[in-house]
Amino acid sequence: MSREKPPEPETGPSGEAPAPVESAALRAPDLVDDGLADDDVEEDLAGPLDLSLDGEAAPASVLRGAAVIRSYLRHAPRGPGVYRMISDAGEVLYVGKAKSVKSRISSYARGSGHNGRISRMISLTASMVFVSTSTETEALLLETNYIKQMKPRFNVLMRDDKSFPYILLTGDHAAPQLTKHRGARNRKGDYFGPFASVWAVNRTLNALQRAFLLRSCTDSYYENRTRPCLLHQIKRCAGPCTGEISHIDYAALAGEARDFLSGKSRGVRDHLATEMMAAAEKLEFEGAARLRDRIAALSAIQGEQGINPRTVEEADVFSIVEQAGQFCVEVFFFRTFQNWGNRAYFPRADRSLGEAEVLDAFLAQFYADKPAARLVLLSHDVETRALLEEALSARMGRKVEVVVPQRGERRELVEHAANNARETMGRKLAETSAQQKMLEALATAFGIERKLRRVEVYDNSHIMGTNAVGGMVVAGPQGFMKSHYRTFNIKSEELTPGDDYGMMREVLRRRFARLVKDEGAAVPASPPPEDEGASSEAFPSRPDLILIDGGRGQFEAARTILGELGVEGVEIASIAKGPDRNAGRESFFLPGKEPFRLPPRDPALYFVQRLRDEAHRFAIGTHRARRKKDFTKSPLDEIAGIGPARKRALLHAFGTAKAIARAGLGDLEKTPGINAATARLVYDFFHDKG
Repeated sequence: MSREKPPEPETGPSGEAPAPVESAALRAPDLVDDGLADDDVEEDLAGPLDLSLDGEAAPASVLRGAAVIRSYLRHAPRGPGVYRMISDAGEVLYVGKAKSVKSRISSYARGSGHNGRISRMISLTASMVFVSTSTETEALLLETNYIKQMKPRFNVLMRDDKSFPYILLTGDHAAPQLTKHRGARNRKGDYFGPFASVWAVNRTLNALQRAFLLRSCTDSYYENRTRPCLLHQIKRCAGPCTGEISHIDYAALAGEARDFLSGKSRGVRDHLATEMMAAAEKLEFEGAARLRDRIAALSAIQGEQGINPRTVEEADVFSIVEQAGQFCVEVFFFRTFQNWGNRAYFPRADRSLGEAEVLDAFLAQFYADKPAARLVLLSHDVETRALLEEALSARMGRKVEVVVPQRGERRELVEHAANNARETMGRKLAETSAQQKMLEALATAFGIERKLRRVEVYDNSHIMGTNAVGGMVVAGPQGFMKSHYRTFNIKSEELTPGDDYGMMREVLRRRFARLVKDEGAAVPASPPPEDEGASSEAFPSRPDLILIDGGRGQFEAARTILGELGVEGVEIASIAKGPDRNAGRESFFLPGKEPFRLPPRDPALYFVQRLRDEAHRFAIGTHRARRKKDFTKSPLDEIAGIGPARKRALLHAFGTAKAIARAGLGDLEKTPGINAATARLVYDFFHDKG
């Protein structure tokens, strides 16, 4: 048998990679030996091989898969570890963990008593990979990393793993900045969160600025102020940049904000109320009014958080519901006795799985890159609850409790999350049904006989050919699939500026050349039959219909490119704006048909307009972002070795890039933070260009 080295394990939530003590990766032999004489196999199977399925004869594919698994059984580790089941095409079908990998694999090798999902998985298995770990906790972390990296089709997949926003009170500046933060916590300061959405963060930040008058500007903006900005004028900032408040008094404001966000809200409010009464007694009514406004802002923060717990200071609450074979996990975040928002997730999971099984798989993936609260409340008891509690406690460096509450306020929080999950799932099912009807109406209007599962819409945006970009938006039965959106920076130097047809050709050539390459051949003329092992919700990568925002010219450009690449079976249509660019009078171009219009009140027309508008919004948004970046671009960005700190030092000393270009070498060398070599680099750059 040949051996292949497994990939290096990913780092787990604890920040350290579980060190496998043993690993084996084996390819299936061409002729599988049943191995009945092998002592290890006989010990684990403890009887003759039974390849029946629920009392019925197993299909040949399941017989073959079970035999393949039995051939690997002798090499499976007896201790904890992670195993991967791989198809003959090299696709990772399933990643699992076990306290004893050998025992778990032997259950697959028996081939009996499996549901349809497990049977399909076994039938597709052509090889297996094993990685041993020291403990079952390490196996859990490694399994989670592999699932997030490889996205096996038979695992429960968390389909939205975007990071959560936080509020950051910086600690690396004399005047701390209060700002929102997302991503790695590399900057020194205090982080408060997570918040469920940017909207929740912005709402809280606005109230905090009114309550504590902390700056939100960047350090570079702060350093270059010569007079207070508008935020100071409208009483949203104390103005430390121009000395309107001393650093000592500003630090006191920052301390109050830190205490408030850390859960000491009552103490902060009582302190401000005492100051307000003292100011009023001294007849300092203007100062008392400012303190009154700050107290009102704090009340707004606490009052707008929705349901606020009385006895639960910090908790993450998870509730899962299932309807029509789909799952919804609602997550609520409670910090400092306040509700900091909630978010709904729709994990991809097989219909045969139960709610507890899906929640179990979801939790490990959710916490793979997110901090956990001290208390985690669940709607269902999960198999790995104790293991998850141990892993989260080790990662956070403190006790994390994972419980399924049965009574009291904790149970009320879980039921509140469950009610939200049911309502969210109901809305999603209704939207999905309406979206499916719209796709069917569109197919009927365009004379497309097959079911539309993926529609791609293309549009270009530019100004006189500058900052030209192409945008692709994608729609399916679930609505707009924003994770599939793509932008294309127009790169061809041969295009005439403003050549919309040429831009469309470039965008489509790059899109479908990549698709053909990924599929290994030209797109087939008809959709391949769905693999019985694939999820019915799996979203295809190949479109059924592409819709071009443009007239006959763009339509012909699209037909030409798809013909050159040999792409067949993809319908093409274009939508041309009507006379005077009025909505409702658009003309449509399809292969083999004369241009036509849809009735003014046709639902398909409204749907196409919605698709077109989304593509236009996406393309022009990307174009504006590129244009804004060019506006703020400095010649200093082109000098190798000039980073943000040196750029800031030069601009602080000279004011503008033009002044830096006119400066002599001696003046550049005198700039604080700039050494002689850097000064020579800057001087040569500008004078060589001149």
